[in-house]
Amino acid sequence: MTAIIYQHPKSTMQSGKAKVDTWILEFEQSEKRRADPLMGWTGSGDTQAQVKLKFPSKEAAQEYAQRQGIVARVHATPRKSLKIQAYADNFK
Repeated sequence: MTAIIYQHPKSTMQSGKAKVDTWILEFEQSEKRRADPLMGWTGSGDTQAQVKLKFPSKEAAQEYAQRQGIVARVHATPRKSLKIQAYADNFK
């Protein structure tokens, strides 16, 4: 079993920082998805892909993965860069 550990991203409709301090452990898909011939929905028999575990820190998620024998990759959160701009710069 392999998993990915990443920080919960901010929603596009969100301006605050709520829920961005949680870390998620999500299992990678081990089986290819296929279309259901009757309904046309896509799915697979891999039930681990449906599991998302939330942790308060990256270290807690890594410790859990190590305890359970799960090979986990950590996706680093990109640095945030602020572009400081004055309103008057729009008229230059």
